[in-house]
Amino acid sequence: MMRRRGCCCLGLLVLLLALAAGAVILAVRFTGPSGACNRPDTGPPQPGTSVRTLVSLGQERCYLLHLPKGGLPAEPVPLVLSLHGLAERPRLHEMITGWNEIADREGLIVVYPQGTGTPLRWGAPDVQFLRDLVAEVERMVSIDRQRVYVNGLSNGGAMTHRLACQAADLVAAAGMVAAPVAELPDGCTPSRPVPIVAFHGTDDPVVDYRGSSQGPDLPRVSFSYLPAPEWTANWAARNGCALEPESIPPSGDTSGVRYTGCEAGVEVVFYTIDGGGHTWPGGRPLPFVGKTSRDLDASEIMWQFFARYRLDTP
Repeated sequence: MMRRRGCCCLGLLVLLLALAAGAVILAVRFTGPSGACNRPDTGPPQPGTSVRTLVSLGQERCYLLHLPKGGLPAEPVPLVLSLHGLAERPRLHEMITGWNEIADREGLIVVYPQGTGTPLRWGAPDVQFLRDLVAEVERMVSIDRQRVYVNGLSNGGAMTHRLACQAADLVAAAGMVAAPVAELPDGCTPSRPVPIVAFHGTDDPVVDYRGSSQGPDLPRVSFSYLPAPEWTANWAARNGCALEPESIPPSGDTSGVRYTGCEAGVEVVFYTIDGGGHTWPGGRPLPFVGKTSRDLDASEIMWQFFARYRLDTP
């Protein structure tokens, strides 16, 4: 038993070092050695991506703000928050997800916030930071507060889950990719049903599809989290959905389930990527963390899902 545990810890260390090395290489390539957040923009935001800062809970925080290249329409527009994974930076996450292309086409705003600590990560205080961030963006540009959406990868997906639990009055819908979702210490009691769309690969080497208590042959992170199908089913129960989900027909390496009959007309949708790694389906591949599906585009599916919901959806 001790030998297996030691091997598992060594395997996890090697995997995390490889992942960090790959992230550093890509971050330097796409942001420069000093990182984009060291050079914030101070003028009025223009079409394209700018670097911004704000003070939240007494700490200066950084984020990227992307406005559609064609300019903003006259009416208030949707806002999408997209949260990076552990040890990533906003520039890398921006590149991985492809949200800017959707923003330019659909005329919406995307914000890529930056976590804190070393390595960069998300935690409970960031609920207030993200509330402050939405208010800050609203002071600069005209956003539709009924159409604020959040999504995230890995640790950013876990933060998305927390935000859906604790700030359901802020976000109209939420999306998670490869998220290590755990039961929150103070529980999850959203103030309203929250539409959820999620994605997870069966061969994820970082966040096991089967949860932290399964898969002794795979290195695992050091905290407890739920199997992906279980935590999505929990969201269906919170939302008052029908007990039995509908099957989404397989397409390439992708299958899924859809929970319907929920309160307030919301849905919970979960996509399984057969053989998928710790990656963003349809996005830019990352080294060392497994296969990136080309049979669906998580950002496109999220936007189609998000666009159906508003905070005031009856």
